[in-house]
Amino acid sequence: MGRRLVPLTLDNLQDLPKRCRSCVFWELDPVSGEAAVKADTAAPEKEAWISAVLLDWGSCGRVVYVDDVPVGFVLYAPPAYVPRSTAFPTSPVSPDAVQLITAFIVPGYQGQGLGRVMVQTVAKDLLRRGFKAIEAFGDARWKEPACVLPADHLLAVGFKTVRQHPVHPRLRLELRSTLSWKEDVEMALDRLLGAVQKEPALRPL
Repeated sequence: MGRRLVPLTLDNLQDLPKRCRSCVFWELDPVSGEAAVKADTAAPEKEAWISAVLLDWGSCGRVVYVDDVPVGFVLYAPPAYVPRSTAFPTSPVSPDAVQLITAFIVPGYQGQGLGRVMVQTVAKDLLRRGFKAIEAFGDARWKEPACVLPADHLLAVGFKTVRQHPVHPRLRLELRSTLSWKEDVEMALDRLLGAVQKEPALRPL
């Protein structure tokens, strides 16, 4: 079974689940997001957001393929690019962190370690780019796939709670703590993903 993670671009945006391609929960503030849904402009708004972040900041996501079939994705960006984050009771995200926005694995491919591999891949990317941590808002009452990740899943892949809340705790993964296993991660990725597609060189920040 060949697995690979490739950077999210406008060219492979169509490989995200249909509902995710037109979801702007995180990308717009609550008022603008509701207006985009009512005006049926959410999909173009999503494309515009990804394009702007790519041009401004660089890679902001990964798409997971198994035997060339898209089975999941992860999105991340500095909190300044994520308007919805300010609406959470445990905001703001720390200034030294990048926000893990959301992620999804298609049913049937869950429970195979792909979620952990996605987080490790994001950590590897951000370490290379000089960031200190990843933070995310979790859903402590998660029952079904949604825009906010289950807090239990974040804890399971190494995050720790930095601000408690009964519904939406904020969690953090210190990237410096991953320095000791950075090489192990790369070896594990090689084993898990096989030949990982070479990423384009990151432009200077």
